[in-house]
Amino acid sequence: MPDRAVRRSFIALHLTLGVVAIVQSVQALLHAAGTLVEHRYLVAFGALELVAALLFLWPRTMRVGGAALVVVFVHEALFQASRGDFPAAPLVYAAAALFVTVHGDAWRTHGAEAAAV
Repeated sequence: MPDRAVRRSFIALHLTLGVVAIVQSVQALLHAAGTLVEHRYLVAFGALELVAALLFLWPRTMRVGGAALVVVFVHEALFQASRGDFPAAPLVYAAAALFVTVHGDAWRTHGAEAAAV
């Protein structure tokens, strides 16, 4: 029984992080859309985060997307820290992305685990 709860929690973390990253990247892209020349960096960064999040949610490309998300979130944390802000959110996102990336996706089940779910 605990294995099923852990698996479901892991899937919830994976999906939540992917969706949050997609929403944040779309918000950044919409914010920068009107001022493309002034915010080229924000557009590129938002597009990279969006692609990484989409890859992260697709089981076959989850590890590539997860690694890219870790890089994006660490970069965002460094940027916030350079402005004198404490980068709490990007650090938590980076840790969650690293955790999911290292442990793999929880979508595939093996043997008895499939029957328990």
